[in-house]
Amino acid sequence: MDNEFWNSIDKLIAESEIVIDRPKGSTHPRYPDFLYKVDYGYLKNTTSMDGGGIDLWLGTKRDQTADAIICIIDLIKRDSEIKILIGCTEEEKEVVYQTHNETEYMKGIMIRRF
Repeated sequence: MDNEFWNSIDKLIAESEIVIDRPKGSTHPRYPDFLYKVDYGYLKNTTSMDGGGIDLWLGTKRDQTADAIICIIDLIKRDSEIKILIGCTEEEKEVVYQTHNETEYMKGIMIRRF
């Protein structure tokens, strides 16, 4: 069953345009102290809980495989989402994980593809 889940993510990625609207080094539009340490964006023509596209973190590996997701709970927005990690090195995965766990208002868990 896990393979079917990951195959579905692969299909979404293959059939969607990756849009990076918050490149590495940019700041969050509402929280100027928040710096993106990995490229962040979404899959065009997909939908997530917030009404936007499915969020993603795009790493620097040549192999652009989705091999993890982060499931997050945001206590300020009072919602939950998944973020797909595509082509992230182990260091980038750790940065993304820490990003979603550095405040008391957002917590995330990482699920890795095996």
